[in-house]
Order: sequence, then C-alpha cells, then structure tokens
Amino acid sequence: MESLSRANSLFALDLYRTLSESNAEGNMFFSPLSISAALSMVYLGARGDTAREMEKVLSFSSVSDVHSHFESLTSAINSPSASYILRLANRLYGEKTFSFLPEYLDSTLKLYHADLQAVDFIGASDESRQLINQWVEEQTENKIKDLIKPGMMTGMTRLALVNAIYFKGNWLQKFNAQDTKEMPFKMNQNDRRPVQMMYQKKKFPLNYVCDHRLQVLELPYVKEELSMLILLPEESQDGSDPLHKLESELTLDKLHEWTNRNNMDTHTEIIVHLPKFKLEVESSLAEILMGMGMTSVFQGPKADLTGMSSQGGLFLSAVAHKAFVDVNEEGTEAAAATAAIVAFCMLREEHFMADHPFLFFIRHNPTNSILFFGRFRGPS
Repeated sequence: MESLSRANSLFALDLYRTLSESNAEGNMFFSPLSISAALSMVYLGARGDTAREMEKVLSFSSVSDVHSHFESLTSAINSPSASYILRLANRLYGEKTFSFLPEYLDSTLKLYHADLQAVDFIGASDESRQLINQWVEEQTENKIKDLIKPGMMTGMTRLALVNAIYFKGNWLQKFNAQDTKEMPFKMNQNDRRPVQMMYQKKKFPLNYVCDHRLQVLELPYVKEELSMLILLPEESQDGSDPLHKLESELTLDKLHEWTNRNNMDTHTEIIVHLPKFKLEVESSLAEILMGMGMTSVFQGPKADLTGMSSQGGLFLSAVAHKAFVDVNEEGTEAAAATAAIVAFCMLREEHFMADHPFLFFIRHNPTNSILFFGRFRGPS
C-alpha cells in the first residue's frame, strides 16, 4: 500500500504542476486520490499502449497489483470507525446496448465497490447526464452540483466513470469564532483584500525550512488520523512571487521531509492566523492528462480498452472533476468528485501569519496519502 500511496502522491504533484501552468494566478483545489481511483478503474480495462501510457502518467510502474492496493487503501480511508466523515464513491455508467465483459464488471465491483448502471446514452444522453449529476450530489451531501455539463455527453458516449469524494472533519484544536477578525490578505505586492482571519495560540507541529524560507504548519483533525498541512513561503522583498518559486522546487521527497512529524517542532506555542475560506474548483482533465502523456485512451481509433469490452470502439471521452472545500473555525468540509541526514534550523519566531498566498493539502496520516491538494491566493 505504501508504494501506491507514493505513486498517488507523485501523480498529485505532476497534476498540480500541469494544472498550475494553465492557472498560475488563481486558487486551486482538487482531489488527486479521487482522480487516481477513477482513472485506475479505466486502467483495469486498458491494454497495450493505452495501459502503458496510463501506467506512466499515474506512476503505477513501481506498484505491483495496483488494484488490490487500491481496495486496501480505500478501505483504510473509508473506515466507518473514523473520527471524520469521508466518502469515496465510484460508479460506472454504461450504454445499455453495449456489452461489457462480466470479469471487468466483477473486478470493479470487488476492488472499487463500483457497480455499473446501464443508461441510454444513445437515445437520452441529457437525461443520463442528469441522472449522474443527481448521484454525485447525493454522494457529496449536495455540495457538488452539475458535475457533468450540458453537451459533455452525447449519443456517442458509451461509458462514464464517475468518482465522488466528500470530507468533513473537525480540528483537534478548534479556533474560537470570537477571535476571528477582518484582516487584509496580501494577494501580491500591490493588491490587498479583506478576509475573515481566524486566530489561536496553541502547540502545533511547525517546521521552518531555511533553504526555502518556508514555514510548514500541521493542523491535525480530531484523533489525528487526518491533518491539513500548510506550506507558507516568506513574503518576497524583491517583487518576485515566492509561491511560484516554491512550486518549481517542490518534489515529493522534499514534501515528505518537510512534513514529517519527526522533523517538526511540537513543543512551542504557535500564534496562528489562518483565513477562513471556501473554494469550489472544476477542472476538465482530458486535455491536461493528454498533455501529461495519456493520449491513446482519449482517441477512438487508438484506445485499447479490450479488457472492458470486446466490442471495440470504446474510448474515454471526458474526465470531469469538481472539488469543494470549506475551512472554518470548527474544521474543514471538502468534497471532490485522484537515508539522508537533513539539517533543519530552529524557528526564528513562533508566528504563523497566513496573510499571503500558500499551498495546503489534506493528508490521511496512517497511509501518508494526499486526499486533497490546493492553493489559496486570496478571496476571488
């Protein structure tokens, strides 16, 4: 499971970089785990070059038996005994006149708990779209609406893979709402906008990475199975964008090193200022994934999905993803429909003032899995 968790994290960073190229200045939020899970169901039925391309982009080449690892991972994360609400739901929608291989359907049900619902894409594509959107709404407590836009499904659609993820967790140390005050958020050197800034002074795991002039704060949720990690670069003195610099230098090994609890100071009281924020971000991922090298699966004549159906002509037409997050005093609500010796320096001060752009992610600590990844550049 560790190898899959690493593969998913590598994919998360690759996808973040690619999404960032087309949206350098905006807020971002997505669920790499949700996207990986949906694409992995396609990978299960992919063969030949199509499978090889998917394996490379998803960083699956070093993972043996990806699908049974996914089953273990989602079971660990979806645990009913958990102190948070997290629902990861998968479903396949297939054209009712098209025959899918029974062994493929059995495997998706067993490994991904995804059943196939037969729909009439040919005769009633818009009704099928509405049916899918309704299911996604139900799975995400009505947070994700209209995932599939009009026109995304046509009479040529044969298969839709839908994955929804919903999360709600309470902070281990809640912020007091009476301490929340309006403060300016520095979008850049010239633009300031008001935000509702939360405040508390408590002991939190904190790291200062000298080389990158970066503070890393961990805010655990109740029982500490999940945490939000915030990467806050120091403000620039020369007009450059410190977040761009951080994004260009970020690697998975650095991320693991900086956010490892053993490398963090857990004994100092930290004065934390963090804005309340809500983000809802939708991404159409087909072109993004093609740009990353996953091309054949989206091209009718080239796609080899013969592990799903022997009928031929099957290809993936769209990958729609929509993610929602709400960070407030109580905690976070989120939904989405994927041996070196290191020297650390002592913190120069124990203020964590998130009044300028930062990266954040929500991690499942027992499996070290990135569930959600985001960037906050300020209120839109």
